[in-house]
Amino acid sequence: MPDSQPQQPHSSGSSGPDPAESGALLLCGARLTDGRTVDVRLGGGRIEAVGTAGSLTAHATRVDLGGHLLLPAAAEPHAHGDTALSAEVEGPVSYDVPDVQRRATESALLQLGHGATAVRSHVRIGDVQGLGPMEAVLQARRSLRGLVDLTVVAVPRLLTGIAGADGLAMLRDAMKMGASVVGGCPDLDPDPTGYAEAVLELAAEHGCPVDLHTDGADPARLGRLAAMAGGLRPGVAIGPCGGLGRLPVEVISRTADQLAAAGVTVVCLPQGGCGGAERRGAAPVRLLRAAGVRVAAGSGAMRDASNPVGRGDPLEAAYLLASQCGLRPDDAYGAVSGSARAAMGLPEVRVEAGFPAELLAVRGDRLAGALSLAYSRVVVHRGRVVARTSAVREYCDSAAAVALDLPRQGRAKGNEPGRPKGGGTAS
Repeated sequence: MPDSQPQQPHSSGSSGPDPAESGALLLCGARLTDGRTVDVRLGGGRIEAVGTAGSLTAHATRVDLGGHLLLPAAAEPHAHGDTALSAEVEGPVSYDVPDVQRRATESALLQLGHGATAVRSHVRIGDVQGLGPMEAVLQARRSLRGLVDLTVVAVPRLLTGIAGADGLAMLRDAMKMGASVVGGCPDLDPDPTGYAEAVLELAAEHGCPVDLHTDGADPARLGRLAAMAGGLRPGVAIGPCGGLGRLPVEVISRTADQLAAAGVTVVCLPQGGCGGAERRGAAPVRLLRAAGVRVAAGSGAMRDASNPVGRGDPLEAAYLLASQCGLRPDDAYGAVSGSARAAMGLPEVRVEAGFPAELLAVRGDRLAGALSLAYSRVVVHRGRVVARTSAVREYCDSAAAVALDLPRQGRAKGNEPGRPKGGGTAS
């Protein structure tokens, strides 16, 4: 009998079903983090049922996930699609709309392949580029519909003083164009508190979330931000807060209490930040979590001038949280999945009936091993397989290899993980 029976789907707030959600899919033989091996039936963009292996039947495309660990999909709460993949460009980086759109699209697809089915991209507006990068990333968002959910954060440079008037007007225009989150970097404004006030006021006016860049090195400033942000819905996120980690422990703890009381989320960037080497540092993840602050983890820069080797891989971020910050593997993965989704205002995902079919299957049978060696991945978005990555590991024939029974990671004949098996063709 199924362990998890169908439930009434949660309301998504949309006017109708997406075409990508119409097919039925049966994920077979996947392992869960609690050790069970299950089949999972998907339909209408949601998980319809979860049962022991072989217990579910359906007129649906079958996908063999034997040897894979099935997880809620990751989400990327801090990307920079406008500057991504520009580190090796010769000469000045182009911000023409077609070039930015290509970079934003390619980087979002790379992150999708890693397992992030939702991406929040911070886009700078103003200066010489004006609103061009915003237009380009919004076009990328439209082209990626059905593959990955891309939301856009408008990031103005200045919002106070004479120069700030133009920045505020451009920020309003960006919101009218389709940006869904109000962002910015108060640290770069002559009046950081005034900058934060302007962002929070505009967000309250539009009913939008706030997502601010800050090094977090000034605890008094963070305290004022927490006082202003308390009660703002749908929520406030800040990051990467590397400077906060350089403060004395008692100061960090006091500031963390203020952030927790205000419901402010901290988005850390374990893979290297996005503001230049001199601003880098690790957010005090364990102290923040101990105080009750929701901590999510993002990727930050992806192969741009700030981090020329940035990978945009949420599992690498989770690995670093576990290996360098001392989080348990499930807490580390939660920072790039459940906490990241919550920071982005997305519904919770569990491998249970009734929840959104946003899933990631990685080769392995334990989460710790998946964070260490998760090369092969199958990504499910809105109930369909949207990305597959297959890694093959082989060793040369030798007496030692035979004697030690070294593992071989490859495809079973006629049964590539993530490929359909009978019943039709996966899209």
